[in-house]
Amino acid sequence: MIQKKICMVGTFAVGKTSLVRRYVSSLFSEKYLTTVGVKIDKKTLTVDNEEVMLMLWDLAGEDEFCEIRPSYVRGSSGYLLVCDGTRKMSFEDAICLHGKISGILGDIPFVMAINKHDLKDDWALSDSDVQKLKAQGWQVVLTSAKTGEGVEQAFKLLAEQIMKQNNTPQREYS
Repeated sequence: MIQKKICMVGTFAVGKTSLVRRYVSSLFSEKYLTTVGVKIDKKTLTVDNEEVMLMLWDLAGEDEFCEIRPSYVRGSSGYLLVCDGTRKMSFEDAICLHGKISGILGDIPFVMAINKHDLKDDWALSDSDVQKLKAQGWQVVLTSAKTGEGVEQAFKLLAEQIMKQNNTPQREYS
């Protein structure tokens, strides 16, 4: 079985822990739980007839300065970049965090999960915000940890990207 480290990245209260809980245990709680440091969960899935165990690193959300601890993300095969669709600032912070992670890890697979889609009436993002990212080649999934919408899809899409990259022959330079 192949094991892959996946980081959950985003600012505070965007729903990273709730997405992991929904994905791993099919559970949701209205109670807000603050993640301190990092919490690790596991989930096994099949991608192209191969069993893959995702080691899900739920990182504590940063609330200012768009910071990420390099030691937490090192060794990651990919990451789920999470923002709260009802808070435009979390969207902008997620884009900033993506830049920081790219600076640390280079170009690794990621999926942006715009969470809390069950609160669409309170949405602070426009369709053009999402379309701009898609036009840049970003994989964007609208999710709701509460209803389960898009959750499986986001993690599966990320796992598929990771396995595709894993199976791409590496060019040798002389």
